[in-house]
Amino acid sequence: MIDYAKVSLKAGDGGNGAVAWRREKYEPNGGPAGGDGGNGGSIIIKATRNLSTLDEFRYKTKYKAQNGEAGGKKKKFGKKGDDLIIKVPVGTLVREANSEVIIKDLNKDGEEYIIAKGGRGGRGNVHFKNSIRQAPRFAELGRSGQEIDVIFELKILADVGLVGLPNVGKSTLISVISKARPKIANYHFTTIDPNLGVVNIDSERSFIVADIPGLIEGASDGSGLGHDFLKHVERCRVLVHLVDISGIEGRDPIEDFKMINEELKLYNEKLAQKPMIIAMNKSDLDFNNNAEAFLKEFADKYDIYKISAATTKGIKELVDAISELLAKSEIKEFDPMEEVDTEFLDKYYDKEIDYDLNFRKVNDIFVVDGKRVDKLLEKVDLEDYDGKMYFEKTLREMEVFDKLKEMGIQEGDSVAFGDLVFEYYE
Repeated sequence: MIDYAKVSLKAGDGGNGAVAWRREKYEPNGGPAGGDGGNGGSIIIKATRNLSTLDEFRYKTKYKAQNGEAGGKKKKFGKKGDDLIIKVPVGTLVREANSEVIIKDLNKDGEEYIIAKGGRGGRGNVHFKNSIRQAPRFAELGRSGQEIDVIFELKILADVGLVGLPNVGKSTLISVISKARPKIANYHFTTIDPNLGVVNIDSERSFIVADIPGLIEGASDGSGLGHDFLKHVERCRVLVHLVDISGIEGRDPIEDFKMINEELKLYNEKLAQKPMIIAMNKSDLDFNNNAEAFLKEFADKYDIYKISAATTKGIKELVDAISELLAKSEIKEFDPMEEVDTEFLDKYYDKEIDYDLNFRKVNDIFVVDGKRVDKLLEKVDLEDYDGKMYFEKTLREMEVFDKLKEMGIQEGDSVAFGDLVFEYYE
C-alpha cells in the first residue's frame, strides 16, 4: 500500500483580456469591444472511500488544471478553465511540502478542499474606456494560477486496530471475523501493509477493523517499519492487543505485551489512553499455562479473552465485546487536528495583500516594490504603448512619483519596479 506521496499542483492561468473593436458608425476606431479572459481552473482535492491507497501518485506527481481562454471580440468572455478534481482516500492528511504543516485533514467521505485557485481572467479593453481614453489599445493579462507542492499522507480510518508482535495471528483473526483475505504464512512480517475488514454484527451494526502490521521493539524510534505502522493506529477508536499466549516461540507473553504497550506510549501518549481489549490467541496451544499467569498480571486492568483464530474458539465472545466497547466509546477520531494550520493558505497565497509600497535607494537606483506594484506589473502588458500609459497613470494615482520626488529623484535617474528598470522623466 502506498501511503505517502509528494505532488506538485498548478492551477490554471487566467485567459488574457482581448483588444477588439466594434464596427459601428460614430464610434472612434469602432469603439472598444474586447471581452474578458476566462478564469483558470482550480485544483480540488476530494476524499473518497472508493480508494484505499495513494498508489496513483507513485507514477504521476505533477498536476495542472486547465487554463482559461482569452477574451474574444464583441465583448465575448473567454471560457473558464475546467477545475481539476484529485481524489484521495478518506483519511488523507495534506501537508505543504517544504514546511510540512498540515493544511487539511480529509476524514469524511466526499469532503472537498480547494488547494490551488485558478488565476483570474484579464479584463478586455472595453473596461478601460473613459472620457479621455476613447480607444484603449490595451487589455489586462490573465493572472497566474496558484501553485503549491504538497505531501499526501494516508492514515487509515478504522474503528478497531489490531496490534501485537509479528506472527501472533492478526491476519488470521481479521480473515476470520471479516471478509478480508490478507496473505497469511507462518513467518514474521508476512503483512507489510495494513489490511482493512468490515465486521458485520447484524443488519444494523458493523465496524471496520484494521490489521496493523507487526510491531517490534524500537518501533516508536522508527525501527523496522515502526513509524509507518504506528501512524495508522492513531485514528482507531479501540485497540485489540493480540498476544501469542502459547509461547511456542520461546517468548514471554507478559513481557511482549508490556513492550508493545510501551512502544505505543512512546510514539504518542494518547495511544496508551485508548480503550483496549486483550485477546490471548493460540490458547488451544497453551501447554505451559501462560494464560493463568497473564490473567493474574493484567485481569484487573483489562478485559481479556481466550481465543484461537485458527479454530475460531472464543471469536464470537471477542467480537461481541468489541462491539459493546465501541458502543460505549465516543465516536471521535484521534487526529492531530490541533496541528491543522487553518490560516496557512491565506499566508501562503498572500490573500491578505499588504498594500504598502516600499521605497528605497540601492546604489544609484530608486527601488519601488510592494504587492500593489507586483499586481500591477502582473496584469499590464508593458510592450504595448497604451499599456505603458495605463501603468504610468496608475503609478501617479498611487502617488509613487510624488514620493520619489521627496527622495530627490532627478530626470535621467533609474527607477526599478520589480525586475524592470526605467529612466525617470517628468
